[in-house]
Amino acid sequence: MQHANDNVSQDQPHFEIQRIFVKDISFESPNTPHTFVEEWKPEVNLNLETKSNRVQDNLHEVVLSITATVTTSKKTAFLIEVHQAGVFMISGFSNEQLHQMLGSFCPNILFPYAREVVSDIVVRGGFPQLILAPVNFDALYQQHLDKQKETTGTTGTTGNGGVAGSNQIN
Repeated sequence: MQHANDNVSQDQPHFEIQRIFVKDISFESPNTPHTFVEEWKPEVNLNLETKSNRVQDNLHEVVLSITATVTTSKKTAFLIEVHQAGVFMISGFSNEQLHQMLGSFCPNILFPYAREVVSDIVVRGGFPQLILAPVNFDALYQQHLDKQKETTGTTGTTGNGGVAGSNQIN
């Protein structure tokens, strides 16, 4: 019996999710229980970062790190950090396409999982649900490339395809 993958040439682009997992979680609420009795006017500072590394030939790990610091009355209500990771089989793409897959496409896959973890842990910490707004990883990746061009003066995509971003949400 012939499998569908038997007809796929080694040169054709191939993408496959191998595994999605939480690599690290940290939650701190240093000013509880006092935070619970104060007026709830949260300010959210959100930081995003992606990193990738090659595990084997066509196997790549991508880690999306989300850090949310929520303050109220200029005191930290809570800080949550989630490292959502995935292992992806990626082959048959050009170097430029591979970097875009690692820096944009894979983080887009990981974000909903990380968003759910953040929401769940914050509620378990006794706080109102924190639902992160959608993130345009394509735009963040393009900003990363533009910044890299300014820094190096080249148009090449070197490095690991990582994207870093910071948003202030009120």
